[in-house]
This record gives sequence, structure tokens and C-alpha cells, in this order.
Amino acid sequence: MKKRLFFILAVFVTWLPVFVIQKPVFMLYHKALAEGYTFMDWINVALHGLKLDCTIAGYLTVIPLLCVLISVWFPGGYLRKAVTVYIGIMAVLVAAIFAVDVALYAFWGFRLDATIFFYMQSPSDAMASIPVGLFIRQMILFIVYAFAIFRLFSRYIIPLLPDTPVKKRMLNTFTFLLVGGILFLPIRGGITTSTANVGMVYFGNNQFLNHSAINPTFSLMASLSKQQDFASQFNFFPEEERKELVESLITPNKETQPLLTEDTALLNTKRPNILFIILESFTANVIETLGGTTDVTPNLNRLCEEGILFTNLYANSFRTDRGLVAILNGYLAQPTTSIMKYPAKSQTLPSISGTLVKEGYIADMLYGGDINFTNMQSYFYSAGYSSIVADRDFPLSDRLSKWGVNDDITFAYLYDSITKKGQDKRWFSTFLTLSSHEPFEVPYQRLDNPFLNSVAFTDSCIGDFIDKIKTTPVWSDLLVIMVADHGFRYPDNLEEYEPARYHIPMLWLGGAVKEARRITTIGNQTDLAATLLNQLGLPHHTFTFSKNILDPSYPVYAFYTYNNGFGFIDNTGVSAYDNESNKSLIETPKEGGRERINKGKALLQTLYDDLGNR
Repeated sequence: MKKRLFFILAVFVTWLPVFVIQKPVFMLYHKALAEGYTFMDWINVALHGLKLDCTIAGYLTVIPLLCVLISVWFPGGYLRKAVTVYIGIMAVLVAAIFAVDVALYAFWGFRLDATIFFYMQSPSDAMASIPVGLFIRQMILFIVYAFAIFRLFSRYIIPLLPDTPVKKRMLNTFTFLLVGGILFLPIRGGITTSTANVGMVYFGNNQFLNHSAINPTFSLMASLSKQQDFASQFNFFPEEERKELVESLITPNKETQPLLTEDTALLNTKRPNILFIILESFTANVIETLGGTTDVTPNLNRLCEEGILFTNLYANSFRTDRGLVAILNGYLAQPTTSIMKYPAKSQTLPSISGTLVKEGYIADMLYGGDINFTNMQSYFYSAGYSSIVADRDFPLSDRLSKWGVNDDITFAYLYDSITKKGQDKRWFSTFLTLSSHEPFEVPYQRLDNPFLNSVAFTDSCIGDFIDKIKTTPVWSDLLVIMVADHGFRYPDNLEEYEPARYHIPMLWLGGAVKEARRITTIGNQTDLAATLLNQLGLPHHTFTFSKNILDPSYPVYAFYTYNNGFGFIDNTGVSAYDNESNKSLIETPKEGGRERINKGKALLQTLYDDLGNR
């Protein structure tokens, strides 16, 4: 048994240096991009990349483990031959992936993914675009690397597999099944809520270093598991008809912004420090000021009288990953996927943080949960955030929730970090709350309903934080924007497609706010980007799906998506449409319902065309 266990361990461990060596080779290959980096940068690339290296090593150890399990019952030299053939095939695949990836990065700017198979649909054209010198160089790299991998395993590892019988077959079988369970941990990416994803290896806002840490075999495999032809989906209209419909809803390539007037200027400065507080699952249905349940959010109700309250704002989706993109990138949520799962696509989006960083702001992110969940880490770094604080940065004693650190602790951290910021540079901080996420376990008990009680807990944290920050010098030029990432199904009888499910709060507070007011215009999370940037005197024409709520030249509507369906709200009423059954679920009133559905279809078709082209 010991020899067989040692063989499995040796297979797993030997794959790691095979992948680790790719990092310095990749960086040396692109030495023009790697200039100026320190020795510690190279070490960090290798260390952070180990997470995905372990994942792929785990996958590649599964077949040898099965051979060992078979050898318990049917020993013999044929299994060693089978492992030899398997290792030979894997050596060729791993070497080929790396040789192709390292060359294509110079052209693509991202690690290898399923895009390559799109070009391979026409192999002759693909080969015609490859210079002869490059082809020869990559072939040499491929052959040398594949031979080295195979030689390493065939000479030192495969001979370790015993071909002798075992005495205690049941015990051995149980042991190796247990080993398989343990092997699942590196394959999964750990024991946290997130599974292995490309974003796990990101460790800063330097994209080249982040990309250098990625295991290209994992990048390709993960991309293949999610591959879809987005541009071919939701083709409701011929191109000319789609274009005509969508032109009435968005204003692409708008180069000039309307001048701020006394009526439309919300701030008393164009360069405030900015804090986004993104509220987990805060539906308008629990906020009395917005017509919701009483006595749940007394602090938010009070603060709504002090700031700018948007009373008719709607979330674009029902999930945090899609809500974040809607808020921070002004990009519509997708009903069948999430762009955050595709780093090569999400990094092409314009972002509020990226725009502000170009204006001299410093952007940082705080979240009490697992920042690797749904590729969030890579998403934030790609968007220009230079610092990310997550559950891993808090002691274990503070991680009392299933999802991470409760809001009372993270709000206290937020207060300390903000009050310690220097005044030499403007800053943009984003904070995603956590405690009002299922299972709603909070160190607080005021209401019987677990969801309402969790919202009440976060509300109490908001009240304490705002009251404290008001007494500091930071408040004078601070803009605090509170907005929900998505709504929640409360009350329970709400259907997923009903507009009340997506009605959320948005409140602007702080010393930078000129005066308290209420804005009743119908809008979306996506509209925050254009509205805020216009207030700062910054262009927003790259945010295709974002409308300046205060600009009357934009049409007034809200668009939301649920599981393969969408809703459209404007001044004429509400319509909801199910793409699975191809029928309307809501048309209130009936008059104008078909027109609203067609506008929603045009937006959805345009969105997926854009997603497919990124």
C-alpha cells in the first residue's frame, strides 16, 4: 500500500514543477513586458499560480489513481504501460497548450481560451497568418517541453508503480477511494465557497503579472466548459430592425455631455472622494420610505431625508456578480450567463473605477467574503482597483458567517481605513456588504423573520457608520452612494419576473451633496455610471448601456433580467417575457405591451451581440 500511495503522491507533486517552470518561461518570452519587475514579482507569480497548478495536477492524477485502484484487484505490468501511454498523451497536450499560449498572448493579451477553436474552423487561414519563424520556434519549444515532461515521468515516476499483488484488498480499496476524495480538494480549488477559477491567481492590479500566474491548461479547460456562441443567441429581429429599435433606447458614441444646470447639478464639487456601499439583497420592499415594510430600516429611512433618493431604481438582475457589473460597468445583466465568469471579456468593459483612476483617483475594494467567488478578484483588479481586502485579511475569529465577516466588523474596518486616508489624492472606495445574504445568520436579534432581521442588522451598521463619519473631516467632501446589488423575493408571494422583485434603493449622501431631493425618474443600476460621471464632468460615451438619469434626451425605462427572461418598465407600463416559452408573462396595461416586449428583445439581442464580440 505504501508504495502505491507514494506513487500517487509522486505523480501529483511532479506535475507542479512542470507547471511552475511555465511562469518564468512565459515572462522571459515576453521580456519586453516583464522589464522592471523585481525578483519578488517573479516569486509572487509562481506562488500565486500554484493554486491553479494544483488544480490541474489534481485532474492529471485521477487516471493514475484509477490505475492504482485497479492494481489492487488485478495487478500486473500492463497498468504501468497504460500509465506510460497516458503520461505521453498528457505531455503532448500540456506542451502543445503552452507552446500555443505563449505565442498567442502577444497578439491577444489574454491567456489561451476556447477562442482558438473559432479560428481553427479554417485551419488553412489560421496557419497562413503564422510567420514561419514563429512556427519553427514554437515547434521547438513544444518538442523540447513534451520530451522533458515524458522523460521526467517515464524515468523517475512511472517505475514507482508496483505490479505486485496486495493482501488486504478491501482496506486498500477504501484507502485509495479516500485518497480520491482528498484529491478532489485541489481539483475543486479548496474548501471555500468558491471553486477553482482563473481569478484565484490574481494578486494585484498589474495585468501582466496576473496573467503570468495563470495556468494556460486550466484557462483553456475552464473556457471550454463555459463556451457559448453568445452572438447567435436571441436573434429576435433582422439587423436593420434591431438597430432601429435599439437606437431609440441607447445613445452609443455620444461624445458630448449636457452642461450641468442648477436643476441637474447634485454635487457642490466635481472631485469628491467617493464611497460606494453596495447593499446585499436590499429590496425596496423592506424600506418604508420607498413604500416597503415598516420598522426594518429606521436608519436608512432617516438618511433618505438627508440625501438624494432615487425612488424608481431597478436592479438589472437577481445575482451579485451580475449586479456588480451593472453598477460598476454600466453593463446590462445577462439572463443565461454572467460576463464576470469570462475574465477575457469582463476586462474589456469600461468601468467607473478605471475612469476615475485615469483622473488620479486611487481605487480600493472591501468585501467580507470570498473574493475568488465567481472570478471577483480578477474582475476588480482588471477594473483598476489597486487594493482588495477580503475575508482572508481578517482573523478566523471574525469570520463568523457562512459567507465570511459580518457587516459590523467590516463597517468598523471601513471607518478606520477611510479616516486614515491621506488628503494628497482623491480616492474611490467600494464596499460590498455581506450579512443580509442567506442564511441570514447575524449577531443581532430584533425581528422574527431571518431575512428582515439581517437587513435590520446591516441597517444598524449603516446608521452607526454614517453618524461616526459625519463627525470627521472626511465628510466635508465625501460622496457616499448606497445602492443594492439586487433585490430579494420578499414578500414570499412575489414571482421572479415581477418588477417589485427588482425595485431597489439608491441614495447619495455626504458633504459633497448639494441638497436633499428625490428623483422619481425610472432608471436602472446601469444608469449609475453615466449619471455619476456626468456629475463629475467626465465623459461616459463608452458606457453603451448606461443612461444619465438627469438628461432628458435619454428615453426613460428600466430593463431587468431573470432566468432566461426579461422585464421592461417605462412610463406606459410593465411587460415581462419568458424566452423559454416565448410568451409574455406580464403586460400591464395590455396597451403598449407588445412595443415594450420588442424594446426588451432589441436590448437583449444587442447585449448578446456585444457579449459575443468581446
